[in-house]
Amino acid sequence: MKYAILIGDGMGDKPIASLGGKTVLEHAKTPNMDFVAANGETGLYKSVPEGYPPGSDVASMSILGYDPRKYYSGRAPIEAASLGIKLEPTDVAYRCNFVSLDLSAGKFYMRDYSAGHISTEEGARLIEMLDDKFSNRGVRFYAGKSYRHIMVWAGGKDAPKTTPPHDISGQGIRDYLPSGDGSDKLRVLMEGAAPLLRQHPVNEERRLAGKNTADSIWLWGQGKAPSMPTMKSLYGVDGVMISAVDLLNGLGVCAGLEVIKVPGVTGYIDTNYEGKASYALKALETKDFVCVHVEAPDEAGHQGSLKDKITAIEDFDKRIVGPVLEGIKKFGEYRVMVLCDHPTPVEIKTHTREAVPYAAIGAKWKPSNVKGYSEAEAASTGIVRDSAEEFIKWFLK
Repeated sequence: MKYAILIGDGMGDKPIASLGGKTVLEHAKTPNMDFVAANGETGLYKSVPEGYPPGSDVASMSILGYDPRKYYSGRAPIEAASLGIKLEPTDVAYRCNFVSLDLSAGKFYMRDYSAGHISTEEGARLIEMLDDKFSNRGVRFYAGKSYRHIMVWAGGKDAPKTTPPHDISGQGIRDYLPSGDGSDKLRVLMEGAAPLLRQHPVNEERRLAGKNTADSIWLWGQGKAPSMPTMKSLYGVDGVMISAVDLLNGLGVCAGLEVIKVPGVTGYIDTNYEGKASYALKALETKDFVCVHVEAPDEAGHQGSLKDKITAIEDFDKRIVGPVLEGIKKFGEYRVMVLCDHPTPVEIKTHTREAVPYAAIGAKWKPSNVKGYSEAEAASTGIVRDSAEEFIKWFLK
């Protein structure tokens, strides 16, 4: 038996007036996901337990069968695992975003949580400078991808209250700066980084090119190293993770999955969809299980771009779901599931915690006979799953 989980990050949404009251999933052309929904089991999955933030870290951990109430210790340490960063028991990892800020009437506002989707190469140059300047203060900076990086605070504190920058697009940042025990150090680092970034050649080049600049670092998502058993030991499958982002790749590392690096993946609508599908099918020649994650719908939701979110979902359906559905048939018995981890509505530009639609095909499940893959059609079946462990066991066994 071969298993494939295909995650379109943030595909869920709310009804949108300009789409005639439809959600993006209802409006987008998704014949492959519609086929899975109509001919397999469709329902809703509560990927985010009560009391936990509706982020991809918690939700994707749940999709892979790990109850966040048992295993979640923070977002940054998962991403650190993807980068090969070894955390000591007393180390605290922080997610370090490059962000663009606006100054108006003496107040700073979050203009862009991604610094214009700064390139990985540019981000690495800035991180190298920050590590050189601040490594004598008990912290180290590690380059990730694009605007997403990691800071490790040796013997640090994980108590500060922090806020994801994509939750406050267009808002004043003062009320969302780190607060609580240990926050003073974080604020000093953020304030100290700003003038260094402002005068760096990377930002001078971006300014001349009319691009958003990396005006500041934003520290959040902190935690200590997680302790997770492998998927093979828990569920008996040996598999791979394919994603453009360190978070999902880090989850793959923690779950004992092989992380496959696909050339040309970006985490946005210009990613290498065909490469992801091709590498996934190749991996199934020797593995039981593959998880393919596409970040683009989520990024479009955070940008508030309805056009890009429709494009991202339609590309996910046509260039990931379709080829995997067709290619996996050669292996004989198979199961394929499509779902999103959480909604990212374009009108509010951040995550929400509603249950997400899932659809799975390949086993002897009774067809749902719904019209297609969407929030409303999934809800119409009356099937609601809410246990991470039971959800993955149902799919795998």
